[in-house]
Amino acid sequence: MPKYIFVTGGVISSLGKGIACASIGRILEARGLKVTLMKLDPYINVDPGTMNPYQHGEVYVTEDGAETDLDLGHYERFTNAKITKFNNVTTGQVYNAVISKERHGDYLGKTIQVIPHITDEIKERIKKVAKVSSAEVIIVEIGGTVGDIESLPFLEAARQFRLDVGYDNTLYVHLTLVPYIKVAGEIKTKPTQHSVGTLREIGIQPDILICRTEKSLSNEVKEKISLFCNIRKEAVIEARDVDSIYQIPLVFKSQILDEIILSHFNLICKFSDLKDWKETVVDRALNPKNRTKIAFVGKYIGLQDAYKSVYESLTHAGIANDCKVELEKVDSEDIEKEGADKFLRGISGILVPGGFGYRGIEGKIKAIRFARENKIPFLGLCLGMQCAVIEFSRNVCDLKGANSTEFKAKTKYPVISLLEEQEGISDLGGTMRLGACPCRIKKKTLAYKVYGKGLIQERHRHRYEFNNKYKKKLEKKGMVFSGIYPKQNLAEIIELKDHPYFIAVQFHPEFKSKPDRSHPLFKEFIKAALTVKAIR
Repeated sequence: MPKYIFVTGGVISSLGKGIACASIGRILEARGLKVTLMKLDPYINVDPGTMNPYQHGEVYVTEDGAETDLDLGHYERFTNAKITKFNNVTTGQVYNAVISKERHGDYLGKTIQVIPHITDEIKERIKKVAKVSSAEVIIVEIGGTVGDIESLPFLEAARQFRLDVGYDNTLYVHLTLVPYIKVAGEIKTKPTQHSVGTLREIGIQPDILICRTEKSLSNEVKEKISLFCNIRKEAVIEARDVDSIYQIPLVFKSQILDEIILSHFNLICKFSDLKDWKETVVDRALNPKNRTKIAFVGKYIGLQDAYKSVYESLTHAGIANDCKVELEKVDSEDIEKEGADKFLRGISGILVPGGFGYRGIEGKIKAIRFARENKIPFLGLCLGMQCAVIEFSRNVCDLKGANSTEFKAKTKYPVISLLEEQEGISDLGGTMRLGACPCRIKKKTLAYKVYGKGLIQERHRHRYEFNNKYKKKLEKKGMVFSGIYPKQNLAEIIELKDHPYFIAVQFHPEFKSKPDRSHPLFKEFIKAALTVKAIR
């Protein structure tokens, strides 16, 4: 029988449930258990694929092409779990499935209700993840904050789960805020008491309480929380603010959270002190020997979560190079207005990430030109590659006005365009290349040197492709098409000769980077940045 851990949040949102879940997964994996994680999202969208990054943050793409919540990125970065389309469940998906079954006549004319039909659908999806993954422990994060009307069906399904599979096979973890009131000089437990009280009204008594706090919790405070929340004192876990999210597994381990969980499930597992994680990840993240400054040129830089996986991948590359990566976040629209020189001097590397829409594109193109002409290491991701092609076409190949048909439908030189079979499809998801695709890499190229092999698999999320009509013209001027999607002969990787590090890819390598296994493209990008003298 698999073991199920349900993680809820209280008091306020953005407490870090996803990172807490991923950290629990990490410490349990270290004990020898096979773990998987899933996210139950209360919004009615079927998935976040068409949501604005300012609304939702990053869309994380799985190997099988699902567009999911960014927390699934934390799950894969912290653990070895293979996350699929089944690991992210939304209210939209659940209601869509139930209504489809009702229309099909699967319920034989019964009145369809939240209980049992919606809750049964939720439970079936949780059990499906357990079956597909063959995991011994399934960690289920319930999105939203306890008390929200949207998450009630998910909480009810979680409550019923203990009745279905038994006390020894279910564990409830509640993540809450214990605020420090600076003026009074006191830590306040009342919000936590109310949050747990609301959860208990729903029918769930937490077994473990994780308390987010900026001040250490005294024994007295822990005893008070224990008494009023009906939780054992040792199961009140302090989660203070830390310098790096990768410290959190160590924080949980130091308070024997793994032992508390194993004891509840009556499991006996091998010992682990997380020594490797501490030495190879945390120590290097906190005490780097070197520093480098990277310009991150995007258009959603006002929201930290919009480029979450890319930021983390740069952190991983810093860890791999024993280096502190200092990010200079530059709004591409500012470069459009004031030029690249003002923002990019003193920079040792330039990264242009993915995105959609024309806003800020000309600023990205100017930043790429600055990197190319001044021999500054450059890494382009998805749209970043397309912008690199446009820049090279205009300024090196003399194709004046070259553009993408995404930005200018009647451009004279459509160096980036839709494939013929994609045109005329109205459903936005219908024109996307999503998930893992093979890429064949040419030998004696920078890409081959970076990867060390000729065939790779990388994840995609894009609609427009390089137009092969212009390939020979660009090659004559020095652009190298070093990676190709063999099935349709599509450009996947471009690079430039006689440059310390200029490479751009049509895919999203950030989705496969881990703190203890930095993605090679990011790793070599930071390595190059450490060896190049910045333009002053």
